[in-house]
Formats: sequence, structure tokens, C-alpha cells
Amino acid sequence: MALSESQIPPDAQHYLVCGTEDCEKNCQFYCNDCHQPMCEQCRDEHQKNKKAKIHEVVPYKQRKRPLPVEKCKIHPKRNMELLCEECQIPICSKCTGTKEHRGHAVTDLELVFAEKCSHCHIEITKIQSYFEPTSQDLKKEIAGDVTEIKKIMEGVRTSMKTEAESVKKLVDTITSDKIEQINKIEQSLLQTLNGQNQQIDDYINYLNNLIKTFYGYLSPSNIEQLTFVLKSENLVIRPIPETSKPVPPIFTAGQYSKEDVAKLLGRITFPNTKPENRKIKPMETASTQLKPTEKQKKQGREKSDVKQTLSLSSSVTKVREYTVPGVDHVYHITLGKSGRLWVSDCFGNLVQTDLQGKQLQNIQISGQDEGYHTVTQDGDLIYTDEDNKVINRMTPDNTITEFIKTGDWEPLSIHSSHINGDILVGMRKVGEPSKVTRYNKTGTEIQNIQINNNGHELYDLPHYITENINGDVCVSDYNKHAVVVVDKSGQHRFSYTGQGSGFYPFGICTDVLGHILVCDDISKTVHLLNQDGQFLSLLLTPQQGVKLPRSVCVDDENNLWVGQGDTNTVTVYKYLQ
Repeated sequence: MALSESQIPPDAQHYLVCGTEDCEKNCQFYCNDCHQPMCEQCRDEHQKNKKAKIHEVVPYKQRKRPLPVEKCKIHPKRNMELLCEECQIPICSKCTGTKEHRGHAVTDLELVFAEKCSHCHIEITKIQSYFEPTSQDLKKEIAGDVTEIKKIMEGVRTSMKTEAESVKKLVDTITSDKIEQINKIEQSLLQTLNGQNQQIDDYINYLNNLIKTFYGYLSPSNIEQLTFVLKSENLVIRPIPETSKPVPPIFTAGQYSKEDVAKLLGRITFPNTKPENRKIKPMETASTQLKPTEKQKKQGREKSDVKQTLSLSSSVTKVREYTVPGVDHVYHITLGKSGRLWVSDCFGNLVQTDLQGKQLQNIQISGQDEGYHTVTQDGDLIYTDEDNKVINRMTPDNTITEFIKTGDWEPLSIHSSHINGDILVGMRKVGEPSKVTRYNKTGTEIQNIQINNNGHELYDLPHYITENINGDVCVSDYNKHAVVVVDKSGQHRFSYTGQGSGFYPFGICTDVLGHILVCDDISKTVHLLNQDGQFLSLLLTPQQGVKLPRSVCVDDENNLWVGQGDTNTVTVYKYLQ
């Protein structure tokens, strides 16, 4: 059965012929008003027609699909050409005057059909250029995993057989030792019995000799000999020698079970690791998509150029200062879109202001002196509710919804990744080591970071959290007096504990060069580290007017925003050049 034009795949190799009578040239264009395919020459002729000059002639791939001709069931002489927007059904022009559709808004059905066709082509393109190839890549990855699993399991079987051979050799060795021991015991017992046997042989010889003597006495040769015999003590028969029955050893079978033997051969366990979701390349960055526009290329080059040319300035310059209404002090700062600023204090006041210091919103929540709010790539505010153990989301239209439930864990700090949109949450629970949990942008839990390679807990109070440009998760832990840094897989990289005079870290952030900036409550300064945890300098000190830095963040212009812990002041500094 031949395919209709609408069923032919857009990438199918078929030859399109011009629709003008007697023209058999290759079709390149399409008149959306006449629904006629045409070649370049016929297009020019068509557009010379005065009536056709206002027609929409487009490249063939951009054509509008002609509306299928179908008669109205109520008015059989009329074609269905309109869509009743209220009833969402096709109707004819005469139906607009009927009782069912009178006064309803109508749309040209052909436009709606063309729009749906265009949407279908877009979806087909998505499927063919991303979803299907990505699925095929996943199949290849799964096939590779099958091969890898078979290889691993064969290795496990080989290890088990090797272990069993070792146990068998050990059993043979022990059995040989015990048999040798039995041989020696047997030799000793037989030696004793042979000695007793020899004693009896000697005694029997003695008896035989005694019998001969007695017979000699029965027929003495003279009276004197008989008198001597009668007086002789040799007439007393020696008693039979004492012998003893030997006690043989008893073999007691070993007390063991199948489980005991199984323990000797090792065990098979699964690591305490949650299966990691396969990574799927986002559609917008898939290699099958269109190449970046010149504007996107330029923006990428500019961002790369900025990173390559930036360096630490020899001095820190104050740029501007804000007073934030609605808070008593500034314990955490989150920069949103459109120059909006979210600021919180330790009394649960979360305030949004513009860059002129005008208060736009005020939310009362349960957060205290933690980094309990962040802004996503989509511009949504996400904040923790420690009391109710949930994470809430507020969209730009101020709609608040419950985003993530954290179960028995109290969410303290939160950060939205600028790399992939993941949500990082520092949490604690009574009787358990604190942890950092990673969720994807839809709120699905994908990773828990809690224990280091030595089995020791990484965190005690993860009250501020951020992510570096290399994917490192950086946590400010007040109770551990340290900045604890792990890589994106959760492996511990380093812990920074200050410069020897005590260290109580608060707000933390990173910049485009990978620097880690953290507030210290002891020295009332902002420490600057490189991405490997090496101390570079005290970036801000009381001598520069920073009395009690509590929070820090870096904006898109690479300026450092610092919130004071004793006032409701936010100061902006330039420290890169």
C-alpha cells in the first residue's frame, strides 16, 4: 500500500515533481494558498500573476498541509473548514448560525491543521535526532554493562573456585597431620601389646621348663635327691604376669555446618551504594541538534575569555552598599534573576529586594543561621522548612508548592547547581551522621554523601553548602570547624580548618576561577582558598570595614557580595581584575 504524502518521513529519499501542468521539473517550492508544489521557474511565473502575488510561497519543507476535505454531517453540501474554539470540534460555515454554535469564537481549521502538522514535524525531528539515537546509545551502554557484568561474575566464580581449592589443600594438609598422629598412637599401642605378648611367651617357656623339672622329681635316682626336692622353694609356681587391655583413642567428628563451610569460602555482598541513574545527554546539548548560533558562540567565547583574563586584584575595592529592610542581619544571600536579591536572618525572615533596596516580598519560615535558600536556573526560589522536613519551591508568579519531602531528616542548607541544575541539601538527623543529599531538578534523590573512605562521618552540622566549577561539593560545617570538600562522586578531597587560631566557618561560595570564599566567625574575616584547599589570603578583614561577615556570594559580574552578621547591610566588593 502506497503512503500518503503526510505519511512520508521528512528524511525519505523521494523525488518531488512540480505540480504545474506539463512541467516535470524538480519541486522546490510550495504555494500555501493554492496548495500547489512548483519548481523555481513556475514559482516566478506564479508570482507574476496579479492575484497570486499576495499568495504565500515558501520552500517545500515549510509548506502548510492541505486540509483534508470532509463534508459536514449536518450540512452535507458544505465542507468542514472552521474550528469552534469553545466546543473544540470542526464545523462548516453554516454551523456558526445554528443554536449549538451561535456566538462561539471560530478559527480557520486549515490554520489549526497546519499548526498541528508543524508540531508533529517538530516532534518527529526530536524523536529522530535525539530520543531514538539516545535510546540506541543506551542500548549500547546496556550491552556493554552486560559484557562487563559477565566478566565480573566470571571473576567472582574464579575467585570462589580458587578459594575452594585453598580450603581443600588446607583440609588435606590437616588430614595428613592427623593421620600421622594416629599412626604414631597405633605404633605406641602395638609396641605395648607386643611387649605383653613377649612376657606371656617367656612365662609359657618357664611353665614348660617347670613341668619338665616336676617330671624329673617324680622319678628321683636316689633318696637324697628326693629329700632335696621336697625342701626346695622352686616348687612354688610364679604367678601369671599382669597385662592390661590398651585403651584405643576415640575419633570425634568435627562440629560444623554448611554455613560454617560457606564462611570459609567467603561471601557475596552488594556494596551499600544506590544504583546510579544512567546519564542522558540533555536534548538541548545533544550532538544531533543544530549547531550553536553565532550569538551563542560569541557568548561562550566571551565567558571563556573572561575566565582566561581574570586574576586576583592586588587590592579589594568597595563598589556599593545596600541596607535590606525586613531583616535584622544578613546570614545568607541568594542572587536571583532581574537584579533581585533574597536575604535571610537567623529569625526566619526571608526578604526579597531590588537593587535599590526596595522590599518586594517577605516570607516567614523556620530557617535560622544557615544557607537555607537558593535560586534555580529557571528563576524559582527553593528554601528548606526544617520544622516540617520539606523543601518548598516558589515560582516567579509567587506560587508556593511542596517540592521535596526529606522524611526523618531536617534540611539545613541548600544549593542549586549552576552546572546541571541538581539540588544539593545538607541534612541532619538525631542519632545519625549528617549528610549531603543530591536531587535532580525534578526532586528525585540520586546521591547521598555521608561517610569517607575510612568509614568516618564527613559532616556534623552542614549549615552552608555550595558547588565549585569542577563539580566539588563544598560544605561549611560549624561544629567540625572545617570546610569539607568532596568531589562530584562523593569522595573526600580535603578539609580546610583555618590558619591555626580557631575556625568557625559560616557563609561559603565559589567563583569563576574555582576559588572558595568562606566567612570565619573567629577572625571576623573572609578566607580565600584555591580549589584544592590551599589558603591564599584573608580577602576581607576588619581593617577594611568588615566587622562580622556572615554570608558571601559572587554575581555574574564577578563581584563579591558580603552580608554582615551585626547589621542588615550588604556590601559589594571587586576583588578580581
